[in-house]
Amino acid sequence: MKIIQEIWEGIPLLHVVPDDAEGKKLPTVIFLHGHMSAKEHNLHYAFQLADKGIRVLLPDAHLHGEREEGQDAIQLSLRFWEIVLTSIEEIGHIHKIAQEKQLVKGEPAVAGTSMGGITTLGALTVYPWISTAAIMMGAPNYVELANAQMAQFESRGFTLPITEEERAKMLATLAQFDGTKKMETFNNRPLYFWHGEQDIIVPFGPTYDFYKKLKASYGEDAEKNLQFIREKETGHAVSRPGMLAATEWLAEHLKE
Repeated sequence: MKIIQEIWEGIPLLHVVPDDAEGKKLPTVIFLHGHMSAKEHNLHYAFQLADKGIRVLLPDAHLHGEREEGQDAIQLSLRFWEIVLTSIEEIGHIHKIAQEKQLVKGEPAVAGTSMGGITTLGALTVYPWISTAAIMMGAPNYVELANAQMAQFESRGFTLPITEEERAKMLATLAQFDGTKKMETFNNRPLYFWHGEQDIIVPFGPTYDFYKKLKASYGEDAEKNLQFIREKETGHAVSRPGMLAATEWLAEHLKE
């Protein structure tokens, strides 16, 4: 496995390739990290995927990793949706560049943990080229989640730095990427979900409810195109079995 540090249109990323794979088109995964994390913290996923003959592109999200601008945890949390929406846009740039460089066999998958899983679900609503996806601790219900986050901040005594008009505009923008409002855009694509039932950061219930609705909409394709692994006693941290199952899923569906 080779790890190459690159910058694509201002986006720092780790480009992970299997041994003896340079110059070849390969099945590819764009892998997105979580909130207050960075690209290198998901190299264990990249190792498993590269070992299966898959190219992995791990970008730093806006304001994260090499793109940090000195914000503290509260400041980053207040800009959470700005970061998510920027990442959705940048997935499009990464896809374009990867295709121009002739790196990808077929179309890439997208995967992510926590904020990266949330971003992945939003990307699925706007990018029909995404061939398969793995969502670990993600959530599709952007509007509901944003309202809950704002209510939590306000309950702790924070005054949010936005007007009511700006709040309404932000929620209208998020609705454009809200999977619960755009279920038809998933179009029976193969999706893997992992979520701990004790997760207090990204609640388990809304994501599992979405999966059940998605399963009904997939019809006969649900059995082969959807997998949801739930762990009863686990919180906001993907287990090793969950990580291994995610990489197996991506490898299997990228190579079909």
